[in-house]
Parts: sequence; structure tokens; C-alpha cells
Amino acid sequence: MDILHNPAYSVPVQPPASGGVAWLRGHVPRFAEGPAHTRRRRSAERMLASVDLEALRRPGAPVANLAEAIGLPRSVAFDVALVAPCYQPHHPVTRAADEAVARLVASAGGRWDEETAVRIGLLVQAHDATRALIAGYETPVPATRRIAPDGSEAVADLTGRPFGAGPHACPAETHAEALAEGARVFRRMHEGPEPLVLPNAWDVASALALVEAGFTAIGTTSLGVAAAHGMADATGAGAAETKDLARLLATLPVPVTVDIEYGLGRDPVELADELSVLGVAGINIEDGRPTGLAAPAEQAEIIRSIKDAVPELFVNARVDTCWQQTALTETRSRADRYVEAGADGVFVPGLREPGLIRTLAAELPVPLNLLGQLPVPQLRDLGVRRVSTGSLLFRAAVKAATDTAEAVRAGNPVGDVPTYAEIAARTLGGGTGTAG
Repeated sequence: MDILHNPAYSVPVQPPASGGVAWLRGHVPRFAEGPAHTRRRRSAERMLASVDLEALRRPGAPVANLAEAIGLPRSVAFDVALVAPCYQPHHPVTRAADEAVARLVASAGGRWDEETAVRIGLLVQAHDATRALIAGYETPVPATRRIAPDGSEAVADLTGRPFGAGPHACPAETHAEALAEGARVFRRMHEGPEPLVLPNAWDVASALALVEAGFTAIGTTSLGVAAAHGMADATGAGAAETKDLARLLATLPVPVTVDIEYGLGRDPVELADELSVLGVAGINIEDGRPTGLAAPAEQAEIIRSIKDAVPELFVNARVDTCWQQTALTETRSRADRYVEAGADGVFVPGLREPGLIRTLAAELPVPLNLLGQLPVPQLRDLGVRRVSTGSLLFRAAVKAATDTAEAVRAGNPVGDVPTYAEIAARTLGGGTGTAG
């Protein structure tokens, strides 16, 4: 009989404790047997049964999505990430993990009881497993431990059984699959018969207008965000403003991808992680710098680190060879390095030569993204899978605003514009204001 089904083999039961990771281990079904296991597992199953699976099939960090679905703040994902490496009994516990458990309990209502532990345990157990599923590992957890009748430790291979088996099989298989599916939503938008036309917004009003116009995904423009706040683009400024906008746009009913330049003055990995927890589907990260192009190896390492940390995020690697007017032969070598590092797409702004576009699109194993500098049907026929507007919409809006102001000054008609009521109704909260 397989040891996972053999009642003579037990999980490493963890004794009660007053706090920290030891307390968590001692109050979850994962490390319990007998009546305690039955009681705690039923509690976990009740929590999972209350979750709307559709709420999990959305972009963003899987643990944050699950946390929100079971009534906790999305931000608890950061503390879950500290606890997960210390959760198993054979792993050492850090002070940071113990402190994270205390914060998780506080976020869950402050009660150090079984119900709270089970809720936190669901998130901790989902952390590594869902990330592995998204990254493409067939078996998220390769093995599990049991205690044999003679007291020795036995290891069960989970190959082909990614969610375990027997009384301690994972009760959240459908939830894990829904979370993994949520990470694929934006990626699959690059696989349709037509290119994904991705307009770039600079604030909530512009994003809402684009959603209302029928666009199925929205990007941001670093120039638009920076200029709207009186800052220069491509200088590493605007991280706070970009995050604030991302927090709002992540509530839209379409996937959102964020332009982070080359990190906006932050550690790109930390920033990418924060954006994913907010619910962002992807990022653009560029190899251009104020002084030229980053070394390919340096940029590839950044991309690799981001994908290792947040595999659910669609990383669009921007190759600035055309912007920087370097040899176009370097475009392909850089794109190849970034794809090898884990990039999900390659963005080459400024590339317009049809022959080069066709070759690059055909040879790259990931979607090619260009600006809409050629007609979309032509780009489609050349193999381009994503077409962005970049800063075009922001620049056009500024031009339209000044043209309208000049028409008013000259006494000329201003043409059709949205009414006050139409714009006032286009808010995340659906509220209205007074005329102004």
C-alpha cells in the first residue's frame, strides 16, 4: 500500500505553541492527525467552499487573490512570502517569519485560534505551490514526508500527484488551478487571430474611457504619468505615482500592464512584486538608460530575477536599440538574451522596417510588441502580436486640449466633446460631483 494511503504512516505532528511559525504549525491540518486533523480540514474545506473561483481567475499575485477571496487584505501576501520558506517542520524558522505570523494574525482579526491558523495556512501552502504551477513545474511540491511505524522518516515521491493523495491530499486543487489560470489570462490575449492593441493610459479617467471604448487590456505610459506630475520621463522618477495609479487601475475589469522604465529608481524586483500584489498583470521594463543601453547581461539578470520572484507577471522586455540608434543587429541578440532569461514578450519601439519586423516576429519564441507606427493590419501580417500606443494618446490629449482652448479664445466651435455628466459618471466609484 502506498504510504500516503497507509494509516500506519503519519505526518510529522507538530505540538501546540504560543506564537510564531511554531504556533501556526501546531494549529493547521497539514501537521495534525486524528480528530484535530479532521476538525481543521473541515474548517479549511468550509473556507474554500465559500470562495468564488472566478474571483481567483484574475491577474496578479495568486496569494493576494486568494487572500482577498477569503476576506484578508491583498497586502498579507508579503508576510505569507516570509513565512512560506519556514513552514515545513524540517526548515529553520527566522525571526522575520515569526513576526510575519503575528502580523498575519492581526490582519485576520487578532485571534490566535484554529480558525485563524487554518486561514493563514491556506495562504502559506498556496505560496510555493501556485508559483510552481504558473512557472510550469509539473509537480509543485516534489515530495512529502511521513513517519513510519518504527519512528523513521519516509519520503513519498509526488511525481504525477501534484496535489498529494490520501487523507492529507490538498483540498484546494480546483482553487490552485483557478489561480494559475488567472496568471494566464493576459498572456493568452497575445494568442488571438488579431494583435492585442494595447492603449496606454496616464490616469484613471483615460483608462476608464479606453475600457468603455472596448479595449480589452490597458497599459500605462511612463511619459504620461511623469508629465502629468511635472516630472521628466526616463529619469527613474515617479515610482510612487506609478504605484498609486496601478493600485487604482488594478480594479478595472481588464488586465493592466505597467511601464516601469528601468525600475523607476527602485529595485525592479521589489517593484514588480508590489505591482503584482496590487493585481497588475504585467510590466514593461526597458534596457535603455539615460546614458545609453544597459549591458545585456545586466538586463538579462534583472529579468531573470523578476521572473523568479513573480512568475505570474507578464514581463515585456523593451529593447531600446532603435531608440538609441545602435546597430539593428544588436536587437536580435538582446532579444534572445532576454527571452532566455524568462521574458514573456519583446518590445522594440521605433522598429518600422517590414523585413526586419517579419524576421524578428517569426524567429522569436515569444510575442513581438511594436508601437502602432505602421497600420495594425500590416503589423498583423508581419507577425506582430501586440501593438502599443506608447505616449501617443497622452500627447494627442494635450494637443486636443490646447486646440480646444484656442478655439474658445478665438470664438470658434470646439466640436463634439463628452458632456460633464459623461465624464463625471466615468469613475471607479461611480460617483458624481458638481459642475466645474
